Formats: sequence, structure tokens, C-alpha cells
Amino acid sequence: MPLPIIFIMLTVMIDAMGIGLIMPVMPDLLIQVRGGTLGSAALWGGLLATSFAAMQFLFGPVIGGLSDRFGRRPVLLISLLVMAVDYLVMAVAGTIWLLLIGRVIGGITAATHSTANAYIADISKPEDKAANFGLIGAAFGIGFVLGPMVGGILAEYGTRAPFYAAAALSAANAVFGFFVLKETVTDAIRRPFSIKRANPFGAFKILSKMPTIAPLLVVFFIYQVAFTVYPAIWSYFGKERFDWDPTTIGLSLGLFGLSFALVQGLLIRPALKYFGEQLTVIYGLWLDVLAFALLAVVTSGTLALILIPIAALAGIATPALQGIMSRAVGDDQQGELQGALTSISALAMIISPIAMTTTFAAFTGENAPIYFPGAPFLLALVLLLGAIGLFTRHRAVGVGPD
Repeated sequence: MPLPIIFIMLTVMIDAMGIGLIMPVMPDLLIQVRGGTLGSAALWGGLLATSFAAMQFLFGPVIGGLSDRFGRRPVLLISLLVMAVDYLVMAVAGTIWLLLIGRVIGGITAATHSTANAYIADISKPEDKAANFGLIGAAFGIGFVLGPMVGGILAEYGTRAPFYAAAALSAANAVFGFFVLKETVTDAIRRPFSIKRANPFGAFKILSKMPTIAPLLVVFFIYQVAFTVYPAIWSYFGKERFDWDPTTIGLSLGLFGLSFALVQGLLIRPALKYFGEQLTVIYGLWLDVLAFALLAVVTSGTLALILIPIAALAGIATPALQGIMSRAVGDDQQGELQGALTSISALAMIISPIAMTTTFAAFTGENAPIYFPGAPFLLALVLLLGAIGLFTRHRAVGVGPD
């Protein structure tokens, strides 16, 4: 495999590792810094995630537009370096406000995933794009295997240790990319930077005029809001429902990442070949509905671990949906599309963590109408049913080639 491709996959993997490294320690870290109950820690965790996502929403299309103008290489390398600084800031933060500042800075420069997708789109044939997006998903899954497991182990050395590890990984990958990454944006597809197009609302307006893209953007948004229930509340859910410690939380997230990587790396191509892109999206969404329904009511930690592979199997939907959208736009719009998708994901991350953690706090606190830690999964289930209905309706009238 060419070194630039290895770098792209490592970038996505390290991005996932950075997220996974810190997730097992976040409940304890927030209680340590802020004090209060687990429910209040979950609310602050939601606020930190929302601030990060808000910056991604505002700056995602800017980064995508910059990568269309100046190339993928500088965007990726600068993002990795600033990400390393961000983790160092969080490693020394002694107040909730410094943690918040770190998340704001990190959100502005968190362009690695969208730009990596644009890079893959640049080098892929139209018929190979969905499958190659699956490789990105596999790399993310591998990172999610390693990140939580390493984070859970490092938690034994303190709540700050995972942040230092994440900073070191980001910096090391930036150095590797400096030597091996080749630029894919040529003069033939280079496009002048336009602030009108490089803002989330401008990008949405342009893409929404494409009849094959508009309904898919809505489906993608609803799916992202629902799927974000996992990073938003899993650590708090595991601690509250099953009394898991950081190590067990890390191992559970690692199991999810391993399952996700196997699905994205091994099953997505056969699924696309056998079902086609559109049916793959539908089956993936229904598998998520099943997973959410079961996780909402599960009371056994062992059973929750058994359900994780089912939840990961639903990951076949995302690359298929991305493939449909990528083939619907021109080669000179791949960065713009990926930037818009980053903003959509960020918008979901603005809404979902607050909604999910508030729901979790409401049904686990002293004044809860009923004790129901799985309530956020039920909310995610309802949202997915809406996404399935919308995708099915537009598929019936033709949402793009299969």
C-alpha cells in the first residue's frame, strides 16, 4: 500500500484514538475538576462536546474550501500539529474553562477526517468510492479499538495521562505526513477560495440545490444525531447502569471499535456488491434501530457487551451513503462536499450531546419521573425511524444511481 494512503489511514486512526483515549477518563476528570454528581459531569461533558462541534460546524466548510484551494497536504499537517497542542492544553487544564478553551481550539482545526475523505475521493474511481470510504471507516474503527483500551490502561496513571499520549500521537503522525504525503489537488481541479461557499450555510445552500443530494443531507444529519448517542453518553451510561470503572469502559469501547473495524474493512464491499448502495443504507439503519432498542432496556453489563457487535454492524450504512453523495457531485466539489458533511456532523454534535446527556441526567437524577438510564437510546431510535422513512420515500422516486 502506498505510503500516502498509509498516512491517511493513520491520520483517521489516530483521530479516533485521540477521542477514544480520553473517553474512559472524562467522567472522573470532570468530577475532579468541577465536582458534583455523575449527572452534572455528563452535562458538562455534553457542553464540551457541543463547543467542539460548534467550531467544527462553523469552520468545516472553510477547511474544506481551503483544501480545494491550497491542497489536502497543508490542511492535514497543520490540523495535526494544532490538535497536538490542544491535547497538551487539556492535559494541564485545572479549570473547566480551560478545558472549554481547549475544545474550542481543537474544534476549529479538527479537519483531519473530512480532508482525509476528500483525499480518498481524489484518488478513487467513481465505482470505488463507497468501498474506499469503508477503508476510512475501518481505520477509524481500529483507532477506536486501540484508543479506549490504551486510555483505560493509562487511566491507572492518572486522568491526565491519556491526553499526553494523544498529543504525542498527533505530533508523530504530522512528522510522518511531512515526509510521505503527496498533494492530490492539481491545477485541473483547484478552485479559488470563496467565503460565500466556505461557510456552512452557503455550502448547504449550494448542495441543497442538487435534487439527489438534498434529501441525503437530511438523512445523514438525522443519522449523525442518533449515532452520537454512543460517544455522548456511553461512559456515563456504563458507569451508572453497570458500575463500570474506566478500564472496563475502555475495553467496551475497544470492543465496539474492533467490531466496527471488521465491519468496515471486511463486510462493506460484499454488502455493496450484493445489496447495492441504497439497500445497504436501509439495512444498516434498521440494524441500528435494533441495537438502540436493546441497549435502552438492557440491565446486564455482559449482555451489553454482547450487543456491541450488532451496533457496529450497522456501520455499513455510512460509507454507502457517502458513496451515493460523492458520486453525485463533481471532482472539483469533493472538498466542499466533505466540508459540508463535516459541518452536518458537527451540527449533530452540537445538538446531540446536549440532548442525550440532558435526557440521561433527567432519567437518572433524584427527581427523575422513572429511573431509565437507557432513555437516550430510545430517543435515538425514534430519530432513526424518521431517517429510514425519509430515505425510503426518496429512494422510491430516485435519489441517485445504485
